[in-house]
Amino acid sequence: MKKLINDPLKVADELIDGLVEAYDGDCVKVGTRSIIKTEIPEGKVALLIGGGSGHEPIYHGLVGTNIADGAACGDIFAAPPPDIVLEATSAVSRGKGVLYLYGNYAGDVMNFDIGAELSSEEGIEVKTVLITDDVCSAPAKSKDQRRGIAGLVLIVKMVGAASQSVESLDELERIAKLTVLQTRSVGVSMSPGSIPATGKPTFEIDEALIGLGMGIHGEPGVSEIPMTTADDLTPQMLDLIFKDFADDSDVDELKEGDEILLFVNSLGATTMMECLICLRKAKEYLNERGILVYDTIVGPLVTCQEMTGISFSVTKLNDELKGYWDLPCESLCYTKL
Repeated sequence: MKKLINDPLKVADELIDGLVEAYDGDCVKVGTRSIIKTEIPEGKVALLIGGGSGHEPIYHGLVGTNIADGAACGDIFAAPPPDIVLEATSAVSRGKGVLYLYGNYAGDVMNFDIGAELSSEEGIEVKTVLITDDVCSAPAKSKDQRRGIAGLVLIVKMVGAASQSVESLDELERIAKLTVLQTRSVGVSMSPGSIPATGKPTFEIDEALIGLGMGIHGEPGVSEIPMTTADDLTPQMLDLIFKDFADDSDVDELKEGDEILLFVNSLGATTMMECLICLRKAKEYLNERGILVYDTIVGPLVTCQEMTGISFSVTKLNDELKGYWDLPCESLCYTKL
């Protein structure tokens, strides 16, 4: 895999340096590998996100105005170690506690939990909400075991908005749990990504197959289906999201008149052309069911190097979540005017 890099073992650090430059003074690098906003008001309930590098522009690209306050960054596709989590927590803390919001992967959970313990020893209250939107990775009755994938963009945006005005860490935790509960995603991959340190693909898949339910760290799909057309694949993926809302007793099923956010994500190598063709079919599918799309995002925001693949994410809105979505935000990954 050809990469325009320097030392393969230093890409995470060098991309973070470049990311800081891209923010033009709105964010700074702190400690070993953390990025935080330059201006965080005193007394604010802080929002800290994070995860492995290599998924740009997330996770650390979601730090900015009316969104996350900081991000703890790991190596390529690797969880940030506890000391980096601690340094990021200390940097964003403004006296009212810090909410950790990140994808449900074993390494991230272990390291952020240790980071929370270390932060507690320093007098910083921390609560954690895991992003678990990947419906293919576990059934609805075990949704707390699911991975976090592209739905994190919608979730972080709304929780970041809520963090601007909440009075307590408990309240921000409640809103984050609500947002996660109402967000579901399905992704597929046609070819793998790669890790710069090895230069090799993360998995192999036959040209005639699609991996259903891939992970954003280069994991293969949980199953394989035949390669097909955009108009055939799109309804298959959305059917899984609709079915999951119906199967989950903790939420109402999607029905006529409901309002949603729709995010069509490229995993990196899938072109905007392909995403738009799928978006066209998705809107047709939703219109036939009377589902109202309140806002649409499309593009490569949650990526896995040169992985060819696409995902659909849906957040079912109520009046509260709609208010958080409407608040303007600005970050390298996503800006809403």
